[in-house]
Amino acid sequence: MNAAPADQIRLLDVQSLDVRLSQLAHKRRSLPEHAEIETQNADLAQLRDLLVAAQTEESDTAREQTKAEQDVDQVRQRAARDQQRLDSGAVSSPKDLESLQHEIASLAKRQGDLEDVVLEVMERRESAQERAGELTERVGSVQAKVADAVGRRDAALQELDDEVATVTKEREIVAASVPADLMKLYEKLRQQQGGVGAARLYQRRCEGCRLELNITELNEVRTAAPDEVVRCENCRRILVRTGESGL
Repeated sequence: MNAAPADQIRLLDVQSLDVRLSQLAHKRRSLPEHAEIETQNADLAQLRDLLVAAQTEESDTAREQTKAEQDVDQVRQRAARDQQRLDSGAVSSPKDLESLQHEIASLAKRQGDLEDVVLEVMERRESAQERAGELTERVGSVQAKVADAVGRRDAALQELDDEVATVTKEREIVAASVPADLMKLYEKLRQQQGGVGAARLYQRRCEGCRLELNITELNEVRTAAPDEVVRCENCRRILVRTGESGL
């Protein structure tokens, strides 16, 4: 294949722009905000699970407290009725009086036990409420950190995307000035060779594979016509000659 030396040198410009686009793509994928957001979201998910558990416990203990208070109220009402019967003098039988007094005493003990239960449930509920409040604050704090990281990430992505658009437009202009058959070969090699299809011959070294050409290879390049598209014998990339090739 033949191409004017100027066209071959412009191919290096295309390669340089392609390298820059690859670098921008890598930078886009590797923004530190990506890992930061992922970590913060993992923490946020864990905190939300803990918050749901605390809220569930608070809700359960609230129902448990209501039931315990109802039990206390029932015992208190029954004790009040028994005391009213005792005070009214309606019970005259010594045996019935003794039974009634015994029941009142039993109810008082029962009420005390149930009130202890109420206190214990209230303590657990308050503890759950405190945990829920603390976790709510922590969730809000992490959410703010996520929002901040997302904002920084989006700003960085926009900046990168703007640069990608500029470089892509420049590449289109430069590539359009390179002969189609040379661009076709370049694109094919670029896909095969990890994104580098053309390399400069600098000081007798291929900048694609970083290997120095041996004397035989150098002689072949020296004797090649200026418009001949030569290839590196080691990596098979297009080898572009310049004034610094060392020939």
